[in-house]
Amino acid sequence: MSLLLGPMCQHIPGKKGLTDHSDVKRLMPKKEVYIPLFAGNNSQIDLLVSEGDHVKIGTRLANTKSAFPVPLYSSVSGTVKGITKRPHNSLKPQQHLVIEVDEQQEVQQAFLPMDWHKANREEMLEFVKESGIIGQGGAGFPTYVKYQKVENINTLVINAVECEPYITADYKCVMDYPEQFVHGVRILQKLAEVDTVLIGVKKTHPDLINVIRQEIEREHAAGIEVREVPDVYPMGGERTLIRQLLHREYNRLPGECGVIVNNANTAILIANAFELGQAQAKKYVTFSGEGLKYPTNVLVPIGMAVNEIIEQIGGYIEKEETLKLIAGGPMMGKTMVSDLIVIDRAMNAVTVLKNHDEEAMTCMRCGSCTQHCPIGLQPVRIANAVKMNDAAEMEKRGAMQCIECGLCTYVCPSHIQVTENVRKAKRTLMMKAKKK
Repeated sequence: MSLLLGPMCQHIPGKKGLTDHSDVKRLMPKKEVYIPLFAGNNSQIDLLVSEGDHVKIGTRLANTKSAFPVPLYSSVSGTVKGITKRPHNSLKPQQHLVIEVDEQQEVQQAFLPMDWHKANREEMLEFVKESGIIGQGGAGFPTYVKYQKVENINTLVINAVECEPYITADYKCVMDYPEQFVHGVRILQKLAEVDTVLIGVKKTHPDLINVIRQEIEREHAAGIEVREVPDVYPMGGERTLIRQLLHREYNRLPGECGVIVNNANTAILIANAFELGQAQAKKYVTFSGEGLKYPTNVLVPIGMAVNEIIEQIGGYIEKEETLKLIAGGPMMGKTMVSDLIVIDRAMNAVTVLKNHDEEAMTCMRCGSCTQHCPIGLQPVRIANAVKMNDAAEMEKRGAMQCIECGLCTYVCPSHIQVTENVRKAKRTLMMKAKKK
């Protein structure tokens, strides 16, 4: 553990009240969805449908060829119109499968349900792989990969913290589907072969805590416990949450200290897959921020365009050119190059803010970024190494360990984009590693 480890106690105004108690709006595109044919920079897509084919909700559209392959399923019923290139959350234009939506919205079972009570671990693991479920916390890592080796795992942590400002999608989803949530947690508990499951929830959500505890009691779910955590940032990060709940540290992956972490929404998808044979078709997404007239949570098909969603919920508060659109929240999210980007399987929020970028000043050497870093890095030193194009110094200062929580930028009194500089350092080191 670094001697510079930050206090991890920065309270950030959550702005959750904009959306956490409003009704979820269930929306459909007027004409088309655009399914991203992208699963990472080194992946290839094996398309299973052709132009003119009729598909239903749950039709298998493609397989991915990568180190961790996952299939893609249709989120709507309609007619395949072809392939087009559109702006994508990866910040590069990507190929998208265009499906013209019909009125029937027919559903087919994507795969046969599985009785998880009777199935063995190997059968369950293969089922999760074929379900195409990826992590819902934002990174989009295939869920099955975390459970391939569980010999040294003793604790499953379910992350329902949602510490990023503005975002309430997980909160709304679990409140709407507590039974499916607990079912999914129990399935993951069996898959991980652990007796202990800890569900982390912020203490500022007593209603959610009570709902989950009541469902656990009703299910007689042994070994599953809700743990309240403080309302500080970045408590929802894997490393900080494990430290808070279990007082454990690790180097690269949580499995090193005997832990698997999954997002709360992932558990609900797992339950729907095992019990109903459903692939992920729709997504709870928070649309919030002072740049929107009516912030709200929406339930939309994967592949629905952001601009169409914003239009249906009431539009921007002023001209789009004066606003900043972020895929995710304001701390860890990425600036969107266009509102033509579509909702993908991992996107949990679109935050729209008024563009008030402060002019950066010279570093005051106050040490705030170092003091608050939850990993114990010295972000300003990494940023300086970027300016000097000194890859050796970037590596020495541990740039690759950065979780990109954004706290260093948030606390900087000089308004320096410290996090963005550390991201540049990580990209530099990754490119250097590829050339070896």
